[in-house]
Amino acid sequence: MAFKRYADAVWQGDLQAGKGTMSTPQSGLFDAQNYSFKTRFGDEKGTNPEELLAAAHAGCFSMALSAVLGKEGHVPDRIATRAEVEMEPGADPGPTVTGVRLVVEASIPGIDDAAFQAIAEAAKAGCVISRALAVSVTLSATLKD
Repeated sequence: MAFKRYADAVWQGDLQAGKGTMSTPQSGLFDAQNYSFKTRFGDEKGTNPEELLAAAHAGCFSMALSAVLGKEGHVPDRIATRAEVEMEPGADPGPTVTGVRLVVEASIPGIDDAAFQAIAEAAKAGCVISRALAVSVTLSATLKD
C-alpha cells in the first residue's frame, strides 16, 4: 500500500529580498524553518532545498546500505554517509542540481573491500532517493484570489 510524506513551504516577496518558511507537520522536525535567497546562495543562517535533498539522500542511502548488507549476512556497526549536492547557479535555464556525491564510511565486521564496494553500489542503485531523482514530477497549480 502506498503512503505519502509531505512538507510545506510558504514564500513571501520577490526572489532576492523575499523570505520563506518550510515545515514538516507529520514529524514536527521543522516548524516554520527559515529559508531565503541568502540561505540558499549565501551564508545566512537557515536551510535550503539542496541541503534538505542531501539530508534525505544521506539518510536513505545509509538505510539502503544496511538493508543490502543484511541480505548478505552482514550487520554494520556504523554507517556514516555524507551526500554532497552540487548545484550550478549559472546554468541555463537557471540554477540546476548537476549531481550528488555519496561519501560513506562504514564499520562492518567480517567483510572485505570488494564485497563492500559491490554492496554499496547495489545500495546506491536501490536507494529510494537515488531512484527518485530520475522520476517524473507532476504539478497541480491553483490560483487563489
